[in-house]
Amino acid sequence: MNRTAGAEGPRPERPGRAARRRARRLPPPLPQREGLDAVRWQVPRDASDGTAARMLLRRFPALADPAATPLADRFAAGEVVDAHGRAWAEIDVVGPGDELWFHRELREEQVPAEPLPILFRDEHLLVVDKPHDVATMPRGAHVLASALVRLRRETGIAALVPLHRLDRRTAGVLAFGIRPEERSAYQQLFARREVDKRYEALVGPETGCAVPRTPGERSLLADRTVKPRGSLRAQVVPGEPDALTELEVLGGTAAGALHLALRPRTGRTHQLRLQLSSRGAPILGEDLYPVPRPEPEGPLQLLARSLAFTDPVTGQGRRFRSARSLDGAGTVRWPS
Repeated sequence: MNRTAGAEGPRPERPGRAARRRARRLPPPLPQREGLDAVRWQVPRDASDGTAARMLLRRFPALADPAATPLADRFAAGEVVDAHGRAWAEIDVVGPGDELWFHRELREEQVPAEPLPILFRDEHLLVVDKPHDVATMPRGAHVLASALVRLRRETGIAALVPLHRLDRRTAGVLAFGIRPEERSAYQQLFARREVDKRYEALVGPETGCAVPRTPGERSLLADRTVKPRGSLRAQVVPGEPDALTELEVLGGTAAGALHLALRPRTGRTHQLRLQLSSRGAPILGEDLYPVPRPEPEGPLQLLARSLAFTDPVTGQGRRFRSARSLDGAGTVRWPS
């Protein structure tokens, strides 16, 4: 690059390749700001050399928004740095492998005043009962109001990271790791499908519904799904199933909706939402399937009821259960 200016218990398994790459990285050159990590962008291997300003604008067009601080001013103030914390000048030439770090500028955002409800916390884990319409990670218009940023600010735990994700519109049990050195061991549990995840959903009484409707009846939903690049929605396609979900009918509601128990064996994008919708039983409040709706009718009636696993760090059996209920579902005992 060219510059113009200057616990006791079972031992966690060997980290995966991604975790080893993270361990080799230098510490972030910029601190968190309001619970939010700085943006890190590494120039791709196949990119041509260009000035730092031009390359950033090409990758992040929003930096040219008239409402944002002019990018030239941010470079002049030393707000764009390399992996070692040295400031880039806007005319510096950057090429493949170079890193550019900067803090995103935040738009005004409504952040609920009440803390997120915590189900469990020790030195390893923090588990919350996430409300509907709260993003897990900062993204798009949901940054300061995301669960991760709110929890970092509320608890003061800067190293907090989610061990899995829930859709913004899905409520329920969401687990975070506290110690960076343990993060990989927990995340691999989810990657290896060694976490027992249970959901509940309410679906409408639409005609042509191809899911069971008799209380106690069970079935296995098996589909092949894909999510095209750039699309918000996944699709069911012909082929060997890669999305598997166990379903049981818990009962009905006074309004005629079906109350379902769902146990996904796999973790495909929007798996439960897509599988139910493709069988003529979209979840109440659905805004993406079978067709996008700009104004959903209330919260999505999908709840991550519980998580259970053997803790890879302490060896303890863990089970966390949401205290929330779906609109109109009443109190239902989970089948044994």
